[in-house]
Amino acid sequence: MRQLVMDEFAIFKGHRYATVIADAQTHQVLWIGLGRSRKDIRPFFEMLGEHAQNIEVVAMDMNTAFDLEVQAHCPNARIVYDLFHVVAKFGREVMDRVRVDQANQLKDDKSARRWVKRSRWVLLKNRENLNTKQQSYLDEILAINRDLMVTHLLGAQLKELWYCESEKQARDLWEIWWQQVHESGVKPLINFARKLKPYLHGIVSSALYHLNTCTLEGINNKIKLIKRMGYGYRDTDYFFMKIKAAFPGKPR
Repeated sequence: MRQLVMDEFAIFKGHRYATVIADAQTHQVLWIGLGRSRKDIRPFFEMLGEHAQNIEVVAMDMNTAFDLEVQAHCPNARIVYDLFHVVAKFGREVMDRVRVDQANQLKDDKSARRWVKRSRWVLLKNRENLNTKQQSYLDEILAINRDLMVTHLLGAQLKELWYCESEKQARDLWEIWWQQVHESGVKPLINFARKLKPYLHGIVSSALYHLNTCTLEGINNKIKLIKRMGYGYRDTDYFFMKIKAAFPGKPR
């Protein structure tokens, strides 16, 4: 066991969370615990004992608590931030914000304002997942609005950081992206880049380890099914035991 993936999932209404940690190679669920803070996940790393030194990489979303606790217990581990969590965050904090700002500037043109406001899904989806009509809609929106065009383009370029062949290439690409972001003058984009910069180490690591938390997304979907079949387990210990039993792992 050298590669781990970790993520959080909601267990009750009211946004109570638990954390699940799995072996990235066998997909075995190794540990589940209530909460998502450093203190909450610490028992897993204490349980690892000296084996924690053998952990070479941990994939996660941009969760500072997870990152810091891994660094505290696994001195040789690299952090890899999940692309899809970052893309979703970019969509919420940048693309949506720019779209709404641009729509609000068209308050005197109700038809154009409505047209821009309704463009959310074509702006967020990958172009290859759009049908011909949606692609035409996207092209028209980007052709008439500079800020949306720049934001959409730089959002696509950001994804390329996860597909670099070396850390140096990833860092060089980041520097180019960083400069273009600041030259754009788009405030939500600049603010996002500033918040993303401290997490650069977990982005460039993806050049060495092509890991993501998609494994846990599948596990989380199965967890929802287990919860529904149990009509919402009130005994969390039993619930967690059922989850671990459902994911014993595949042979290496």
